[in-house]
Amino acid sequence: MNTESMERLITKTPPQQFVQQLERAYGLAPRVAQAVLEEARQYLIPPSVGPAPGQLRVVLSQLHNGAGRPLQACAMTTVSWTVDAGAEDYAVLAQHGARALRQVRLQRLLDEAVEQGAVASQEDVARVLHVSVRTIKRDCAELEGQGLYLPTRGHLQGMGRGQTHKALIVGRWLSGETYDQLAQHTHHSASSIQRYVQTFLRVVQLARQGFSAAQIAQVVQLGAALVQEYLAVERAQASPACRERLAEHLRRLGWTGNRLEKGAP
Repeated sequence: MNTESMERLITKTPPQQFVQQLERAYGLAPRVAQAVLEEARQYLIPPSVGPAPGQLRVVLSQLHNGAGRPLQACAMTTVSWTVDAGAEDYAVLAQHGARALRQVRLQRLLDEAVEQGAVASQEDVARVLHVSVRTIKRDCAELEGQGLYLPTRGHLQGMGRGQTHKALIVGRWLSGETYDQLAQHTHHSASSIQRYVQTFLRVVQLARQGFSAAQIAQVVQLGAALVQEYLAVERAQASPACRERLAEHLRRLGWTGNRLEKGAP
């Protein structure tokens, strides 16, 4: 697919049409318009009853089954998988190619499964991405070689010993990397990285207000495991520079140290 074709596909997506309307009708800069879209997604758009565009409903093993139990004896559950994230995926494809896009989707699918109380095998991922299991095994080996933890069914017993891509990206952002640098190094889109960071800040903000991890997961609509990972990232980044970067962004959210300022998100 050439660049012109990809640009046409991106333009046709409802989120991109919303962004373009903000730019045309209100004169917003592209980055500002994209930020408005992300805020609307987080605070205004209710969860849909059925799968959203680009999503697929799949049946997976429930998370509590464990790795050693035969699949025939496992309790199953239905989850929604975002196979195609629209503009975010097109951006990855345009900048880094098909292999990078497949690996980004692999990470996203595994995380979405865990967040919905399920766990996927490499075979599950290969089926929905229409590639061979051997290809997914190679992708997993490459990503794990970069220090990423992939919560596949085969790795379930080791869950919590590594860091998923969202927590790793947030930690690198907290250490000083920009969205553009992270997009170049991790092959994730800048908009998805921005979303990870904004969610992380919201988690830290609520934790400092005294909310428990379980309560935060409900408020932010995030998996409990990822909430714990984000809180662990915040504890691990103890250097003065990281603390100041975090404090500055929390101030922008209205955090004053013991409460939220009136009117802040």
